[in-house]
Amino acid sequence: MKFIQPMIVTAMFLLTPSPAFPQGAGIEWDILTREAISLNLCGQYDRAVVVAKKALEVAEKNAGESHPDVATSLNNLAELYHYQLLRDGQYARAEPLYKRSLAIREKAFGPDHPDVAANLHNLAMLYHAQGQYTQAKPLYKRSLAIWEKALGPDHPDVTASLYQLAMLYHYQGEYALAEPLCKRWLAIREKAFGPDDPDVAASLNFLAMLYHAQGQYAHAEPLYKRSLEIREKALGSNHHVLATSLNTLAMLYDAQGQHALAKPLYKRSLEIWEKALSPERPNVATIANFDILGLRYNNQGEYARAELLYKRSLAIKEKAFGPDHP
Repeated sequence: MKFIQPMIVTAMFLLTPSPAFPQGAGIEWDILTREAISLNLCGQYDRAVVVAKKALEVAEKNAGESHPDVATSLNNLAELYHYQLLRDGQYARAEPLYKRSLAIREKAFGPDHPDVAANLHNLAMLYHAQGQYTQAKPLYKRSLAIWEKALGPDHPDVTASLYQLAMLYHYQGEYALAEPLCKRWLAIREKAFGPDDPDVAASLNFLAMLYHAQGQYAHAEPLYKRSLEIREKALGSNHHVLATSLNTLAMLYDAQGQHALAKPLYKRSLEIWEKALSPERPNVATIANFDILGLRYNNQGEYARAELLYKRSLAIKEKAFGPDHP
């Protein structure tokens, strides 16, 4: 059984000017960059793009087209397009910006600098999101190797590449390659943040999914339960992430024919999704919500409601990815 989880976007929004290049883009650039980041965090993507473009213009004018601050602005603008990709299909705009940013940083810092790793990771995520796994995989591997060398193999920042590479292997059904990466990700997170951190819950949930996909239900169940317990304690009983944990555990019970155990979990998860669902600004989470909620209605025999959700999900995906994407 190939069990799919929505990809978590962990692209890196860059900010800090490089101390190795003191003649940077200046205070106006710094203010604009911080404003773009703030707007992005508030979900004001259109306004953030305008400000990020202005920051790029200022950086190119004040520091020259090959300065690392220009690379920062290029990356940030690319990431804003990346965030909007499920609404407007902005892949084509993001890719050349990521590539130009990467080229500048490689020339300025050398091929093994952590900032280069961040650019590699972001470009890999863009390819990953488009289903271009062959192009994404070597970039993830290279970014992981750079971070391991620069920060040490157990640094929390290493986990971004560990997670995405494990997810890519999972999508391709290469579970034996995904499992050790996921276990390592979990161990680093537990050591860095403690056993009750929501990031630990995410690691547990993903490892459980790997076992679930391989039919190793006895291994998956305690991990799902522990993830659910951590998330409920940390995030509250109505958080949309909690609904994901409820769904995955319910699916596990369904797979084993334990429908009586699955039903109350589905019901509770439905209630959370229906409150949290936001169709006004579609994104990865919204599409996942449509799909999961549609599946739940389908399983409960409410076919008309399921059909509407599936159609909305399909329309968003066709607009974002094109009609021929897997």
